[in-house]
Amino acid sequence: MPVRPLAAPEAKLIVADVRDVAADGTFSGHAALFGVEDLAHDVIEPGAFAASLTRRGAEGVKMLWHHDPAEPIGRWLEIREDARGLFVRGRLLPEIARAREAAALMRAGVLDGLSIGFRAVAGRRDQKSGVRRLRAIDLWEISLVTFPMQIDARVARIETAAHPRTTAEADLAATIRRAGRSFEPTR
Repeated sequence: MPVRPLAAPEAKLIVADVRDVAADGTFSGHAALFGVEDLAHDVIEPGAFAASLTRRGAEGVKMLWHHDPAEPIGRWLEIREDARGLFVRGRLLPEIARAREAAALMRAGVLDGLSIGFRAVAGRRDQKSGVRRLRAIDLWEISLVTFPMQIDARVARIETAAHPRTTAEADLAATIRRAGRSFEPTR
């Protein structure tokens, strides 16, 4: 029986619903949203991560910087599906320089994207619309990233007195979001 090579890994980027980064580097948000078509015309269905999460658990999914396997920056403490999508809670490791940079960018509201690295296990593409519905996903990693694939997902940021956003930081974050919208495909 011939051996089929594994499909190449894919990545999905969204603007994460990232909550404040705590002093110890912990944060939470949604790394993927159910039922939302992204810029690659994919829609993730509820339950798509269930088998992968049962097999790997949070400890088996890596936290990377921009999908770079040479740059792990923390660890996932909790990964689960909820009604909205793939909820994650993780901790940036302060001993790692890139993790400290990521925390500073997140606190400033400049870095607010999460992206999943995965292999599609089961799905189908609608020939008429071109939309691929993903029913099963083998989740490998979740990265902190700059630009989102799911443009309509927005950060629900909670400001803290310890880390208020300056006008310059808010302007920079708005500019980055506008630039991200320029990547939206036309139909």
